[in-house]
Amino acid sequence: MTTHEFVIVATGVDPTSDDFETRFFEAGCDDATVSFQRGLILLDFARDADRFDEALASAIEAVRAAGAEVVRIEPDPLVSLADIAARTGMSRAAMTQYAKGQRGRNFPPPAAKVASESPLWQWASVSEWLFENHKLPADAVVEAVVLKRANELLDASAGALRADLKASAASHAATLEPPAPAPRRAAG
Repeated sequence: MTTHEFVIVATGVDPTSDDFETRFFEAGCDDATVSFQRGLILLDFARDADRFDEALASAIEAVRAAGAEVVRIEPDPLVSLADIAARTGMSRAAMTQYAKGQRGRNFPPPAAKVASESPLWQWASVSEWLFENHKLPADAVVEAVVLKRANELLDASAGALRADLKASAASHAATLEPPAPAPRRAAG
């Protein structure tokens, strides 16, 4: 078992009701910290499961069982270079060099705010590029792809969501071949 961390953003439950936190706990969100911020319910999960898709699907089902409507799952699938640096433990300067093509080739193009000073990238695409360049493990890529797909499927029924997330995780994991070993540099 692995502990998977993510935040479910929800609405539809009155935060002033006496049973606000209890209803989430009793619905199976006993591994989440529940809060109400900026008009939204935030459930910060640390869920144990064999795979990320299992953890995410079961958490979504529990939040829905509490009577809430799931709006989205975070961390956000759109990321800035600073977000990418934070998620990978790499420096912001390194991310800027990758994005500008000064370090490595074929870094994914921005997905949003392309013409702005603060473009955003799809984390799933960036994580695949990082995996191919020996900077991120395969499970991080699968997690990014599943998180993106989950946000796309939030309107699906609970059963369809679970099945689709499992299929998405398995399908994507099967396509990720370990990258060829990084070339060795000659001692100088």
